[in-house]
Order: sequence, then C-alpha cells, then structure tokens
Amino acid sequence: MEHLKGKVALITGVSRRQGIGFGIAKRLAAGGADLFLHSYAPYDEMMEVNLEKNEAVLIRKELSKYSVTVKQQEADFMEAESPGIVIQDAIQALGKIDILIINHTHDTLKTLEQLDAREIDRHLSVNVRASLLLIQKFVKHYHGNPGGRIILLTSGQHLGPMPHLAYVASKGALHDLTWSLADSLAEKNITVNTVNPGPTRTYVPDPEIDREVLRRMPFGRWGTPDDAARLIDWLVSEEAAWITGQVIDSEGGFRRG
Repeated sequence: MEHLKGKVALITGVSRRQGIGFGIAKRLAAGGADLFLHSYAPYDEMMEVNLEKNEAVLIRKELSKYSVTVKQQEADFMEAESPGIVIQDAIQALGKIDILIINHTHDTLKTLEQLDAREIDRHLSVNVRASLLLIQKFVKHYHGNPGGRIILLTSGQHLGPMPHLAYVASKGALHDLTWSLADSLAEKNITVNTVNPGPTRTYVPDPEIDREVLRRMPFGRWGTPDDAARLIDWLVSEEAAWITGQVIDSEGGFRRG
C-alpha cells in the first residue's frame, strides 16, 4: 500500500538502524514517501552507542529498497541556524515537505546533582529551541494543501517521575506545546500530534534495568521501533486527518510504580 505516494517527509534523529527514527523512516518509505533524513552521529558516539563506520550509507541502502528518494544530512542542532538550513536543504533537494517528524533528542542521563547550566542549556536548545525553529521554517514554506503533518516525540514524564530532569523539562515543553501548535496551525491544513513510545529497545540494556522493565510490561517485552513507527505511519496518513492536538501514549500497558 503506497498510501504516502507523492508525500515528502523530513525525519530528524535518524543516525542508526536500531533507533526509532529509522523505524519510522522504513514505515514511511514502505508507504511510498520520499525522505529527507537528519542525523547527528557525534551524539550517538558520545552516548557510546555502537555505530558502523558507514552507518549512514547502510541506512540509505536499506531504505532505497522501497524505490523512494532518500537524502540525508548531518546537522548539530546546538547551532541555532541548523534547523533552518535543514528545512531549506530538504526543500531544495525534494521540492517540498509535507510531513515533519521531530524525533531527535538530547539526553545525557544526568540527575539533578550532576547538572550544570551548560548541560541544561544544551537540552533546551536541542530538544525545544531546535524543534520550534524546525516547525517555524516548515510552516513558513508549507504549500497550504490539506495533509500537512507535524509529529513530535516525547517521553513518559507526564505519567510518572523520571530522574533526568533537564530531559524531563525539555520533553515536557514539547508535550505542552502540542495543543497550542495544533490550534494555531489548523488553518494552514497542518495537524500536530505527539507520541510517547514508552520503553523501547533501541540498545542492549543493563540486565537489571531489562528485568525491571520486563516486569512492568504486560506483554512481556520491550517496545520496538516499529511499534512507534506503526502509530506514526497512521497519524501522518489521510486516515488520521481528524486527529490533532493529541499526546498519545503508546507504551504497551507499561505499569509505572
């Protein structure tokens, strides 16, 4: 089913094949959408995530199996001009953007005692400022036809406590922006929704964490990138044209507490 044929999607945070961003890219490519992918490999390297040396090439090679156009660009969203450059380059490469999926994130897993001003600013700059600038530039260049889509990804900070407070603050901001963005962009034929994918196995977890997460999962497994991708694939389709301003928790019944 090529339900996204003729659409162009910009997806941020697609640096590795184990990630949610790549899962989303595969689903949208299977639906016929052409893709412009943002990545920033130094973040994954900083977080000690194992990457193939030619990971970007492997990403494009696998997505090319779907016979869609795939472009990819590295950008550091700590640089204030980067979001605008990414939007402009995507339009120049593919002619337009119909779908904007803001999947990138910054989280160094630091607790309150470990934070300093620079680390707080980095979380807010990458997760909040860059997201707003991406949306601003996307809306500025949007063609105005029905079918515009913005998808934000957040975490479960609204459902229970989390220890990484700078990350919580930045993801909470995206959560609270959802309704206001949806209201202001409806007249431009753009829907705005946010997805909380819950615990997702994008890496090999510490054995103790793995056991604790599995204990709380009614289905006895972690979420997969494709679990989030299936929901997002539907939200960007015409079937979801009447859904906007929603924060959707897609966590497989994850039990908190």
